[in-house]
Formats: sequence, C-alpha cells, structure tokens
Amino acid sequence: MRLHILGICGTFMGGVAALARELGLEVEGSDVNVYPPMSTQLEALGIALQPGYRAEYLQATPRRPAPDRIVVGNALSRGNAAIEYMLDAALDYVSGPQWLGETVLRGRNVLAVAGTHGKTTTTSLLAHLLDVAGLRPGFLIGGVPEDFGVSARLGAAPRAHEHEPSPGAARQPSTGSGQALLAAGEGYPFVIEADEYDTAFFDKRSKFVHYRPRIAVLNNLEYDHADIFPDVAAIQRQFHHLVRTVPGNGRLIVNAEDARLAEVLAMGCWTPVDSFGIDAGDWRARLLAADGSAFEVRRGARLIGTVRWDLLGRHNVMNALAALAAASAAGADAAALLPACARFRGVKRRMQLIGTRDGLHIYDDFAHHPTAIATTLAGLRARVGAARIVAVLEPRSNSMRAGAHAAGLAPALAAADAVILLARPELAWDTAPVIAALDGRGVAVPGIDALLSALAARTRAGDHVVFMSNGGFEGAPWRFATRV
Repeated sequence: MRLHILGICGTFMGGVAALARELGLEVEGSDVNVYPPMSTQLEALGIALQPGYRAEYLQATPRRPAPDRIVVGNALSRGNAAIEYMLDAALDYVSGPQWLGETVLRGRNVLAVAGTHGKTTTTSLLAHLLDVAGLRPGFLIGGVPEDFGVSARLGAAPRAHEHEPSPGAARQPSTGSGQALLAAGEGYPFVIEADEYDTAFFDKRSKFVHYRPRIAVLNNLEYDHADIFPDVAAIQRQFHHLVRTVPGNGRLIVNAEDARLAEVLAMGCWTPVDSFGIDAGDWRARLLAADGSAFEVRRGARLIGTVRWDLLGRHNVMNALAALAAASAAGADAAALLPACARFRGVKRRMQLIGTRDGLHIYDDFAHHPTAIATTLAGLRARVGAARIVAVLEPRSNSMRAGAHAAGLAPALAAADAVILLARPELAWDTAPVIAALDGRGVAVPGIDALLSALAARTRAGDHVVFMSNGGFEGAPWRFATRV
C-alpha cells in the first residue's frame, strides 16, 4: 500500500510516517513547514517530501502511481487545493490518529500521556524506563528523544530468552499489579503522547480519543488551543472523554495538585487512580536541590530512592513522578528504574543546549504557553544563580498569535534579565503592553535579522540565551549559535 501524508512534517504526522515505513508501506508526503527535527528524520528514512499542498501530488504520473490512501493532518482544512481534489475525486482518506488507532495500536497495551505541559518529556521518559526494564515498548512522541534518536517505533514483543534484563538494565519483579495490567491486554506496550488538539477537519474530537489506553497519565490541564476551545471547560470535557475510554482494569495516573483534573474525575471515573505530586499524592518527591536536579521519590510512606539527573525545574520532577508511576503500573520496579532516570538524556528542543560561544550558553526550547515559559526559566534561574538569562520568544502557536496568552507573558518572563520578542506583523495583538510591563528589560523586533542584531547587542560573556518557540524560528537558534 502507498500512503501520502498531508502535513507530514508535523511531529505527530512525522511519527505516523515513520511507523508506516516500519510496517513496510510505501510512504510519501507533503507539507508547507519543513524544518528539523522532523525533516531530518524523514530524510534519514528515505521518505520523499513535496513542498506545499497540490492536487498533482495525489495523482498518478508516469513515474509515480497515485496513493492508495491519504492520511490527513489536522493543519489542513477545506479550501486547501489537495483537500478539495481529494474530496472531489472520492479518494480514500483517514486522519492520522484514526490510522494509528486502527493500524498500530489495536491489540497493543497503550500507555497514553496527556496534559497541557510536559507530554513530550514524560512520554519520552516513560518509553525510556520501559525500554530499560526490558519491555521493548513501541512509541510515538511529539519530539525526538535523545535516547532513541527517532520520534516513533513499533517496538517488539520480548522473546522467551529475554526475561533477564541486559547488563545495567533494571530487573523486573516476578509479580505485581502492574504486570496484571499488561496481562489483561492482548499485546505489548506502546507509549504515546496523547494530544488534546482536534483530529482533522472532518473529525473535531481530540486526537487521544482514538488511542484507547490501558494506562493514561493526566499530567496537568490549563487553557490552551484558543483556536478550537472556547474555554477551559471545553478542554475538560475532552479529557473526560479520554477518561471514559480507560478500562476498569486499567490505571489513571493523575496530578494530585491540579484542581481542574480533579474536576474532570468528578465528572465520572471508572478506573483506579494513582496520584502524584510534590506536595500531595500517592507518589511524592522531596527536592534535594532547588533546581530540581536531585530529589527523593516516595510512594506513600515508603522511600523508593533518590534521583540525580541533568533536567531542570520542579515541572520536570513532576514529569518524572508521572513516568515512574506509569512504569510501575505497567509492571516495572520503580526503585530499580531510578538509575535509568539519571541516564535519561532528554528530548531535542526541550531546553537543549545547542552551543556555547564567546562565553554564551545557547538553548533551544519548545515553549508555547506562559506556564511552560515560567517554569523553564525558573528552573534555569535555580541552576545558574545570578548569571544573566536572555529569553528570545517567538509567539507562534495559534493561541499565542491570537493573543490568548498575551496577559500572562510578562509575568512568565519575570526570571529573565532581558527579553527579545519577535513581533511578526501577523500577530493579532499589540506587543507594546508586554514590553512596557517588562520595565526596560524587553524589546520587540519585526523579523529574524533584527532579532539577531538585537541579541548580539544585548548579550555578553556568561549569559544564558534561551530561544523559545514551537516552530522552526527560521533557524534563529542555530544561526545565533554558529554566528562569528
């Protein structure tokens, strides 16, 4: 079968492409936004990319047959030339989440990680822990974990002679409720980042309703995606739809500190819940370092052990608790997995140190919401102390461009000593109040060249420069890191 994927360079759709290729299908795709890490991953897989969305890509040519099926990304809508041709020609099409649910996830024990923040890091860490535990999970992650080098893989069933873990891996318990959870399903683990964004132009449900997880992590819940959700209650309803799909012999892993998630569970819950939090919950952490680089883990009154790792911030400690709780529910020994947390290398574009030059430390981060910006900068501040932090922000998500988070930006940037805001003409709001609220620490610029010039003028040796965007940022982080 030959698939054409519309929107193939999105992190989710790029993962779908990788899984389809691993299944032995012929895969090609098209997109208007082509940038790393998805573009490089697809190139490495030998998947052909076409620029833009054109009807001709879906038609047979002397060199190429027409696709047998079209997988439609949620960035495309009616009026798009490829979509209109697809509908007029009555071609076979499906959404990415539906294709994934029917083709890959059916018969698997799915572990889904949902939440406004932390999905990618938590999903990557959970897949890493299960892999170290010898469970050889499949996964689809909205980023590229450094430990795997790819955003998606099918995984494999453990063979009979692989009951003993490899050297350095965590040893599995011989019994436990987690193993019973996996035994209740038909297949082997698949870990997926469960996005609440809508599925496709023809299916306005959240993506995660297609995944039918046995274990679901509810990391947190805030207002976001202002282009499709009118208020936080609409997002809560979608999260409750996810809760309704988790079986009674499954498990929910829920942030005990999040009042909105408590309201979701109050709508109805039919599955046992393990809660986590630093200040509340079944799984708890005690910070041993202010920057979150060292912490104790407890389950109830029992001390599990200590984690020392390279990740920063209270939010990442919460991500670790969620992943450990989910891994335990899947049958892994949490205490034996703590050393694996220390070896976790993180995810590309999640506070990724991409270069040092002239005494500067330059990071690339996928921030898209005031809470994520604030927690990331707070973690860095705890790590670097009095050193200067320069935040470089591109308000690129639909919610950011619409101004849904404008009021929260200045408070979120409080930990930065200097701020450079990319104020593109298409922004639907005035950046002047945000700059004014930064009390002389901020400046808005209209384009990338002006941004790089402003950054060069405002940085000095010893500064920590954090680029924040959920898009390609026109390569600005790498251009600055390699600038001479």
